[in-house]
Formats: sequence, C-alpha cells, structure tokens
Amino acid sequence: MTERRNLHNGDTWIELTERELPVGETYDWALLPSCGAVVLFSGTVRDHSEGRVGVQTLAYEAYEEEVVPKCEAIVDEMRRQWPDIGRVALLHRIGELQLTESSVLVVVSSPHRPTAFEAARFGIDALKSTVPIWKRESWGEGEDWAQSAQHITTIEEVMKAKSHS
Repeated sequence: MTERRNLHNGDTWIELTERELPVGETYDWALLPSCGAVVLFSGTVRDHSEGRVGVQTLAYEAYEEEVVPKCEAIVDEMRRQWPDIGRVALLHRIGELQLTESSVLVVVSSPHRPTAFEAARFGIDALKSTVPIWKRESWGEGEDWAQSAQHITTIEEVMKAKSHS
C-alpha cells in the first residue's frame, strides 16, 4: 500500500495512508532538544462502540483532497494558540483495520507538558470534528457506519466548544 496524501516538512507531519501508522517513528521524529514533553495520542480499534458489541473491524474512508488542507488548518490553529510547541504530527489511516491497530496519531512536542497535553487534545478533537474521514464498523450481526459519527464542522466551532467546557 502507498501513502495517499501527506505533508512532511519542517516541524509538521500530516499523512493519510493505507499503511500501518509508524507510532515509534512518529514519537522519535517529535523529539527536539528544546522540548521536554512529547504527548502521543493513538486512537485504536476496539471491540465495541456505541450500541454495538463484538466489533471486528473498522473501515475508514476519506474525502482525500480535503484531508491535508483541513489538517494544516488544525496545525496552524495549534501553533497560534500554543506558539511554543515544537513538532506536530497528525496521521490517519484509511482502509480496513483490525482490532488494536492504530487508526489515528496526534503527536505534539513542547518545552512543557501542559502545553503538549492541551495542544494534543485540541488536535484530536479538531481532527475528529473538521476532517472528512468516516468509519464503517463490522460486527457479528452486520456492518454499518459508526453511530457516533458527527457532522463535519469548523475549527471555530471546535474552539467555541472548548471555551464552554
């Protein structure tokens, strides 16, 4: 399988791929001498979801042309809100995934841990809300789109929700 869409330059790594996500490599890439914290979030395939038990696989689809631009907007906003962050990676898989495989990685390095945690949390929340990627679940009795799917929104709406929480 090949990479579908990506941006990998300087301190930003954005990728949409059918390949297994390189968790260790992404963590190593995020390390910088000026940064004492690296937060790595990995979303993995689990055996249940809202109202469904026995989930066996997930299949992700994306509006591929929009993924990198939407992720770039997320990284831009992260850097605006937390100007001292070092490196940021937003990686997502498409295609069929098995239980325990990583479907998404959000990695942030920064000089201090509070910033890394806050920026990474914003990164995954914004990715799930604004990037056009959808999942289809397969379980013992059938398959269908995930019930927890949400409408695609904007970075501004994610920021509003964050300010109210």
